[in-house]
Amino acid sequence: MTIKGKAFIVGAFEHPTRYAPDKSVSQLHAECARGALEDAGLDFRDVDGYFCAGDAPGASPAFMAEYMNLRLGCFDGTEAGGASYLAHVGHAARAIAAGHCSVALITLAGKPRSRRQNTGTERRIASPDRPDAAWEAGYGATIGTLYGNLACRHMYEYGTTSEQLAWVKVAASHHAQHNSHALLRRVVTVRDVVESPMVADPLHRLDCCVITDGGGALVLASPAVAKTLRRPLVSIAGFGETIRTGEGGHANMLVTGAARSGAAAFGEAGVRPRDIKYASIYDNFTIMVILQLEDLGFCPKGAGGRFVQDGNLIAGVGALPWNTDGGGLCSNHPANRGGMTKVIEAVRQLRGEAHPAVQVPNCDLAVAAGPGGVHGIGHAHATAILERMA
Repeated sequence: MTIKGKAFIVGAFEHPTRYAPDKSVSQLHAECARGALEDAGLDFRDVDGYFCAGDAPGASPAFMAEYMNLRLGCFDGTEAGGASYLAHVGHAARAIAAGHCSVALITLAGKPRSRRQNTGTERRIASPDRPDAAWEAGYGATIGTLYGNLACRHMYEYGTTSEQLAWVKVAASHHAQHNSHALLRRVVTVRDVVESPMVADPLHRLDCCVITDGGGALVLASPAVAKTLRRPLVSIAGFGETIRTGEGGHANMLVTGAARSGAAAFGEAGVRPRDIKYASIYDNFTIMVILQLEDLGFCPKGAGGRFVQDGNLIAGVGALPWNTDGGGLCSNHPANRGGMTKVIEAVRQLRGEAHPAVQVPNCDLAVAAGPGGVHGIGHAHATAILERMA
C-alpha cells in the first residue's frame, strides 16, 4: 500500500527546554502534544490515533492516552530506540491511508540531562535475557566505544580522518548559532573538535551528541482534514524501515540499516538522492552521519569523509544542507531519540519556516533518516521522504 499523498504532516512542535528538572515526562509529552495541535489548528478532541515509544510513561500508549484524555480508534507503541519516531511517521501515515484514523498524534519526551546521564561513557549493563549479553557484556562496552569501533574500521578501510569526522560537528555548529534554543551555540573549528578530550578513540567529546531534556510532537492528518487547516501541506512521499542484524557476527558493520530503509523510501517516493534539497540525518556521533550519507546514496561507500569535508553540509555553502537546527550534535537530543527532531526540522524547511540564515531556497523535497538501538546490537533504521505539496 503506497502512502504517497495519503497523509500530511499538519502540525509540528519542538519543546524549547533543554533542562526540565521541574517537569514530569508526562507533562513534557502533553506540552509537546498541545504545541503541535495548536500549530495544526486542532485540539485533543480531534485526535483519533496516537503513537509513542518506550519513553512514554509505562512504555505504553495507554498511559499518555489517559493523561491527555484521548478517544482513539488506533494506537501504536512500537519501540525502536532513536528510530522510533521516524518509524511512527510511516506507521501513522499508513494508518491514515488505511482509514484507521484521520488525525494522528505522535509525541516524544524525556529527561536524560536532569537525570545526569553520561555522554556515551557509562557502561551498558545488558539484561541477561538479551541475546547479546552472554557474548558481549563481559567486554564492558559503552555507546562511545561501540561507535568508536565503527570509526576505527572506517578509517582503516577507507582512509577517513579525524579531521573529516570533525567537519560534521563544524557544520552542525554553524547552524546551531542561529538557533536560540540550541544547547551548544558556539561555532567550532576542526581543530576544536580534534583537540577536545578523547572519549573513545578515535571519537572526541565534540564528535558526540549533546544530552538534553525536552521533546517534540507531530500531527498527521488525512487529505480531507489537512485541506481545511490553512497550513502548508507536507506529504509523506515515501517511507522505509528495517532491522539490521549482526548476522551472527558476519555482517559488514560499515553498512547501516539506511541502505535498506533508504532504498525503500526513495523507491516509494519515486525520487533519487540527487533530487533532495535538504537532509535531516540522525547525528548521535559524527561517524554515524558519514555512514548514513553513504548508505542513503549521497556518496559512494567509503567516500563519506571526503563528502563532508570543507563544509559540504553547511547551508548556503555546501551541496547538501543538513540538520539546519544544529541537530543532535549541538541543539537537542531529547530522550536519546533524535528521530523526532529530524522530522520537525525537515517540516520547517519544507514550510519555509527555518531560520532565515539556514533556510534552503525553494525547498520542496527533504529526507529524514535515522537509526535506533545500537549499530551492531539490535539496530533499527527508518527513512522518510517528505514533500511540500502545492
